[in-house]
Amino acid sequence: MKFLPLVWANLFHKKTRLILTLLSLIAAFMLFGLLQAVSVLFSSGADFVGANRLITQAKVSFTQPLPLSLLTRIESVPGVARVAWSQFFGGIYIDERNFFAQFAVDPERLLDAYPEWILPAEQREAFTRTRTGAIVGRKLAEKYGFKIGDKVPLKSFIFTRKDGGSSWEWDVVGIFDGKDDDWAGRSNLMYLNFGQFDEARQFGQGSAGVYIVRVDNPDDSERIAKAIDTQFENSPDETKTQTEKDWNLSFVRQIGDIGLIVTGILGAVFFTILLVIGNTMSQAVRERIPEFAVLKTLGFSDGQVTGLVLAEALLLCFVGAAIGMVFAIGAAKGVSGALNGAPVAVQPIVWAQAFVTMLLLAFAVGIFPALRARRLQIVDALAGR
Repeated sequence: MKFLPLVWANLFHKKTRLILTLLSLIAAFMLFGLLQAVSVLFSSGADFVGANRLITQAKVSFTQPLPLSLLTRIESVPGVARVAWSQFFGGIYIDERNFFAQFAVDPERLLDAYPEWILPAEQREAFTRTRTGAIVGRKLAEKYGFKIGDKVPLKSFIFTRKDGGSSWEWDVVGIFDGKDDDWAGRSNLMYLNFGQFDEARQFGQGSAGVYIVRVDNPDDSERIAKAIDTQFENSPDETKTQTEKDWNLSFVRQIGDIGLIVTGILGAVFFTILLVIGNTMSQAVRERIPEFAVLKTLGFSDGQVTGLVLAEALLLCFVGAAIGMVFAIGAAKGVSGALNGAPVAVQPIVWAQAFVTMLLLAFAVGIFPALRARRLQIVDALAGR
């Protein structure tokens, strides 16, 4: 620590170059923190869901609806506790910037399948009783100011009404919350009464997008999934049943392999940063060769000179990484707001990844200039050779 003032002073040898280098590092680590936070969101979203639920969809694609007539046969499989169904509605609230997820569901079955959602008994009854009823998550209600009694207009880009229009109106009859912080953080969606939706839509009556199967024992999930799919083999409605976690992961992969995309982008960014910072460090050491010769003349050992250069690279990368990660926190909050409160946050694991990356980067950009400073001869250095 006694050499810290010397290392700090060396950083400011060229102030303009230092500022530009720091800006590059800050941008790189801000991007790192933000993209890793998004990646963690997708992976943790899959881990987060209950282990006692299965999702049954059409074997060809989840976009192909399944008839509701499959319900009784799915319910008859031993080990099945409750079956619900869900249909993605695809509605826009006022304008396209206000998109959030809405699903048409059977009220009783949905809330039985997802006991993690907390809804007061009287609001649950109102949701069941009101044909045009809808319930909204707490986060969504707070964002748009929804309250019980409001009428929410939605324009669906998928479903038209029998009169040919695509505008629907739903009555807010309840506001649900999560049983804990994790579920509360994901209460940014809306559920619609399936009865009204199915009766009023122009096409697709009597079908739903997926079945949600709650099982008694998660250990039986594989057996139950196989039993469900076996029932519908070689029928017009072949099914594919998987755990909710696997289904969520497969849904995300419709977009692409998020982890691979993030790794690719960050790889390109840090390879560029490696070249930029490495060149900066090499140039800084080359300009100060006479200074290192003087240090050696004063008694600094080869190891101490090597350590000074590595410490300078470490300090530079540490300052840039720390500021960049702080900016990533603010950027993550902005992305979270744009995604209707999706929990995009720079979690501790992302900080740990950033710290390890910073150490590796500092070593990579500092080791070769450090070795050059270590090998220089005093006489040659002072003579400018």
